[in-house]
Amino acid sequence: MIIDSRFNGPPDSGNGGYSAGMCAQLAPVGTVEVTLRKPPPLDVQLNWQEEDGVVRVFDPDGGLVAEARSTTLDPDEVVVPVSWDEAVAASASYPGFTAHPFPTCFVCGPERLEGDGLRLFPGRLPDRRTATPFTVPDQVAPELIWAALDCPGGWAVPLEGRPYLLGRLTARVDSLPAPGERCVVMGAMTGEDGRKAYTRSSLYGADGGLLAAARATWIAI
Repeated sequence: MIIDSRFNGPPDSGNGGYSAGMCAQLAPVGTVEVTLRKPPPLDVQLNWQEEDGVVRVFDPDGGLVAEARSTTLDPDEVVVPVSWDEAVAASASYPGFTAHPFPTCFVCGPERLEGDGLRLFPGRLPDRRTATPFTVPDQVAPELIWAALDCPGGWAVPLEGRPYLLGRLTARVDSLPAPGERCVVMGAMTGEDGRKAYTRSSLYGADGGLLAAARATWIAI
Protein backbone atom coordinates (compact mmCIF):
# COMPACT_ATOMS: atom_id res chain seq x y z
CA MET A 1 0.00 0.00 0.00
CA ILE A 2 1.31 3.45 -0.94
CA ILE A 3 -0.23 6.78 0.07
CA ASP A 4 0.55 9.12 -2.80
CA SER A 5 1.86 12.58 -1.89
CA ARG A 6 -1.19 14.13 -3.54
CA PHE A 7 -3.28 12.90 -0.59
CA ASN A 8 -1.48 14.86 2.11
CA GLY A 9 -2.97 16.47 5.18
CA PRO A 10 -0.01 18.20 6.80
CA PRO A 11 2.59 18.79 4.07
CA ASP A 12 4.69 15.71 4.85
CA SER A 13 2.10 13.11 5.88
CA GLY A 14 -1.13 11.61 4.63
CA ASN A 15 -4.52 13.15 5.20
CA GLY A 16 -5.91 11.28 8.19
CA GLY A 17 -9.24 10.35 6.64
CA TYR A 18 -7.79 9.24 3.32
CA SER A 19 -5.05 7.24 5.04
CA ALA A 20 -7.56 5.62 7.39
CA GLY A 21 -9.73 4.79 4.40
CA MET A 22 -6.84 3.08 2.66
CA CYS A 23 -6.15 1.04 5.79
CA ALA A 24 -9.85 0.18 6.12
CA GLN A 25 -9.78 -1.53 2.73
CA LEU A 26 -7.49 -4.16 4.28
CA ALA A 27 -10.02 -5.03 6.99
CA PRO A 28 -13.19 -7.09 6.62
CA VAL A 29 -16.17 -5.34 5.09
CA GLY A 30 -18.56 -3.35 7.26
CA THR A 31 -17.88 -0.68 9.85
CA VAL A 32 -14.15 -0.30 10.47
CA GLU A 33 -12.24 1.51 13.23
CA VAL A 34 -8.82 2.81 12.21
CA THR A 35 -6.40 4.14 14.81
CA LEU A 36 -3.47 6.17 13.47
CA ARG A 37 -0.38 5.53 15.57
CA LYS A 38 1.90 8.00 13.75
CA PRO A 39 1.59 10.42 10.82
CA PRO A 40 1.15 8.23 7.71
CA PRO A 41 4.23 8.58 5.49
CA LEU A 42 3.87 9.47 1.82
CA ASP A 43 5.21 7.78 -1.32
CA VAL A 44 6.64 4.73 0.44
CA GLN A 45 5.59 1.10 0.49
CA LEU A 46 3.60 0.32 3.63
CA ASN A 47 3.41 -3.30 4.71
CA TRP A 48 0.61 -4.92 6.65
CA GLN A 49 -0.32 -8.07 8.52
CA GLU A 50 -3.50 -9.41 10.05
CA GLU A 51 -3.64 -11.19 13.38
CA ASP A 52 -6.66 -12.00 15.55
CA GLY A 53 -8.90 -9.74 13.49
CA VAL A 54 -6.63 -6.71 13.67
CA VAL A 55 -4.83 -5.37 10.61
CA ARG A 56 -1.59 -3.56 11.41
CA VAL A 57 0.13 -1.31 8.89
CA PHE A 58 3.87 -0.67 9.14
CA ASP A 59 6.29 1.80 7.56
CA PRO A 60 9.44 0.51 5.78
CA ASP A 61 11.40 0.63 9.07
CA GLY A 62 8.84 -1.52 10.86
CA GLY A 63 7.20 1.33 12.76
CA LEU A 64 3.48 0.90 13.45
CA VAL A 65 1.48 3.39 11.37
CA ALA A 66 -2.11 2.26 11.92
CA GLU A 67 -4.40 -0.47 13.22
CA ALA A 68 -7.76 -1.40 11.69
CA ARG A 69 -10.48 -3.62 13.09
CA SER A 70 -14.14 -4.33 12.50
CA THR A 71 -16.56 -2.68 14.91
CA THR A 72 -20.05 -1.17 14.99
CA LEU A 73 -21.49 2.29 14.61
CA ASP A 74 -24.77 3.16 16.29
CA PRO A 75 -27.42 4.08 13.69
CA ASP A 76 -28.15 7.19 15.76
CA GLU A 77 -24.56 8.41 15.44
CA VAL A 78 -25.36 10.77 12.58
CA VAL A 79 -25.39 14.53 12.12
CA VAL A 80 -28.75 15.88 10.94
CA PRO A 81 -28.37 17.35 7.45
CA VAL A 82 -29.15 20.70 5.88
CA SER A 83 -30.01 21.33 2.25
CA TRP A 84 -27.46 21.83 -0.52
CA ASP A 85 -28.20 25.57 -0.61
CA GLU A 86 -27.78 25.86 3.17
CA ALA A 87 -24.47 23.99 2.94
CA VAL A 88 -23.28 26.34 0.19
CA ALA A 89 -24.19 29.35 2.33
CA ALA A 90 -22.43 27.91 5.40
CA SER A 91 -19.33 27.11 3.38
CA ALA A 92 -18.85 30.79 2.53
CA SER A 93 -17.86 31.42 6.17
CA TYR A 94 -15.37 28.54 6.36
CA PRO A 95 -12.84 29.58 9.06
CA GLY A 96 -10.03 27.89 7.12
CA PHE A 97 -10.14 30.68 4.56
CA THR A 98 -8.50 33.03 7.06
CA ALA A 99 -6.64 30.69 9.43
CA HIS A 100 -5.72 27.15 8.40
CA PRO A 101 -3.02 25.00 10.05
CA PHE A 102 -2.54 22.92 6.87
CA PRO A 103 -3.69 25.01 3.87
CA THR A 104 -2.60 22.41 1.31
CA CYS A 105 -4.65 19.58 2.88
CA PHE A 106 -6.11 17.35 0.16
CA VAL A 107 -9.59 17.53 1.69
CA CYS A 108 -10.05 21.03 3.08
CA GLY A 109 -7.03 23.05 1.98
CA PRO A 110 -7.99 26.35 0.31
CA GLU A 111 -4.66 26.37 -1.54
CA ARG A 112 -5.53 23.20 -3.46
CA LEU A 113 -6.63 23.80 -7.04
CA GLU A 114 -9.99 22.74 -8.41
CA GLY A 115 -9.73 19.11 -9.50
CA ASP A 116 -6.59 18.51 -7.44
CA GLY A 117 -8.07 18.46 -3.93
CA LEU A 118 -11.60 17.83 -2.70
CA ARG A 119 -11.88 21.48 -1.61
CA LEU A 120 -14.45 20.79 1.12
CA PHE A 121 -14.90 23.99 3.11
CA PRO A 122 -17.09 23.26 6.15
CA GLY A 123 -18.62 26.38 7.61
CA ARG A 124 -20.20 26.49 11.04
CA LEU A 125 -23.94 26.77 11.57
CA PRO A 126 -25.42 28.68 14.53
CA ASP A 127 -25.70 25.42 16.52
CA ARG A 128 -21.99 24.69 15.83
CA ARG A 129 -22.62 21.89 13.35
CA THR A 130 -20.57 22.21 10.19
CA ALA A 131 -21.85 21.85 6.65
CA THR A 132 -20.18 21.77 3.25
CA PRO A 133 -21.30 20.97 -0.28
CA PHE A 134 -19.44 18.09 -1.92
CA THR A 135 -19.53 17.51 -5.67
CA VAL A 136 -18.30 13.95 -6.10
CA PRO A 137 -15.21 13.59 -8.31
CA ASP A 138 -15.21 11.45 -11.43
CA GLN A 139 -13.07 8.76 -9.81
CA VAL A 140 -14.86 7.91 -6.58
CA ALA A 141 -13.60 5.22 -4.21
CA PRO A 142 -14.25 4.25 -0.57
CA GLU A 143 -11.06 5.94 0.66
CA LEU A 144 -12.28 9.25 -0.83
CA ILE A 145 -15.49 8.92 1.16
CA TRP A 146 -13.43 8.36 4.32
CA ALA A 147 -11.50 11.51 3.41
CA ALA A 148 -14.72 13.46 2.93
CA LEU A 149 -15.90 12.37 6.40
CA ASP A 150 -12.66 13.56 8.01
CA CYS A 151 -12.25 17.34 7.88
CA PRO A 152 -15.94 18.36 8.12
CA GLY A 153 -15.95 16.70 11.53
CA GLY A 154 -12.60 18.21 12.43
CA TRP A 155 -13.71 21.76 11.72
CA ALA A 156 -16.46 21.38 14.31
CA VAL A 157 -13.46 21.70 16.65
CA PRO A 158 -11.83 25.19 16.65
CA LEU A 159 -8.84 24.05 14.58
CA GLU A 160 -7.91 27.60 13.64
CA GLY A 161 -7.06 28.36 17.26
CA ARG A 162 -5.27 25.12 18.15
CA PRO A 163 -4.33 22.56 15.48
CA TYR A 164 -5.55 19.00 15.92
CA LEU A 165 -4.68 15.80 14.07
CA LEU A 166 -6.93 12.82 13.49
CA GLY A 167 -6.22 10.04 15.96
CA ARG A 168 -9.01 7.56 15.25
CA LEU A 169 -11.76 7.33 12.66
CA THR A 170 -14.58 4.80 12.67
CA ALA A 171 -16.67 4.82 9.51
CA ARG A 172 -19.43 2.97 7.74
CA VAL A 173 -19.89 3.51 4.01
CA ASP A 174 -23.34 2.28 3.02
CA SER A 175 -23.24 3.40 -0.60
CA LEU A 176 -20.89 5.28 -2.91
CA PRO A 177 -22.34 8.43 -4.47
CA ALA A 178 -22.33 8.77 -8.23
CA PRO A 179 -19.65 10.82 -10.01
CA GLY A 180 -20.81 14.42 -10.19
CA GLU A 181 -23.50 13.93 -7.54
CA ARG A 182 -24.16 16.96 -5.35
CA CYS A 183 -23.80 15.76 -1.76
CA VAL A 184 -23.72 17.44 1.63
CA VAL A 185 -21.26 16.57 4.40
CA MET A 186 -22.12 17.45 7.99
CA GLY A 187 -19.95 17.53 11.12
CA ALA A 188 -20.48 18.04 14.85
CA MET A 189 -18.33 18.07 17.96
CA THR A 190 -19.67 15.74 20.64
CA GLY A 191 -17.24 16.26 23.51
CA GLU A 192 -13.69 16.80 24.66
CA ASP A 193 -11.30 15.46 27.26
CA GLY A 194 -8.00 17.25 27.76
CA ARG A 195 -6.16 17.20 24.42
CA LYS A 196 -8.81 14.97 22.83
CA ALA A 197 -11.89 16.16 20.96
CA TYR A 198 -14.67 13.88 19.71
CA THR A 199 -16.69 14.43 16.56
CA ARG A 200 -19.23 12.87 14.23
CA SER A 201 -19.69 13.37 10.51
CA SER A 202 -22.25 12.25 7.96
CA LEU A 203 -22.46 12.22 4.16
CA TYR A 204 -25.82 12.68 2.44
CA GLY A 205 -26.65 12.14 -1.22
CA ALA A 206 -28.52 14.40 -3.60
CA ASP A 207 -31.82 12.83 -2.55
CA GLY A 208 -31.09 13.48 1.13
CA GLY A 209 -30.36 9.84 1.93
CA LEU A 210 -27.53 8.90 4.29
CA LEU A 211 -24.58 7.41 2.38
CA ALA A 212 -21.89 7.21 5.08
CA ALA A 213 -21.29 8.09 8.72
CA ALA A 214 -18.31 8.33 11.04
CA ARG A 215 -17.12 9.18 14.52
CA ALA A 216 -13.63 10.43 15.26
CA THR A 217 -11.12 11.25 17.95
CA TRP A 218 -8.84 14.24 17.38
CA ILE A 219 -5.62 15.01 19.26
CA ALA A 220 -4.40 18.57 19.86
CA ILE A 221 -0.78 19.21 18.86
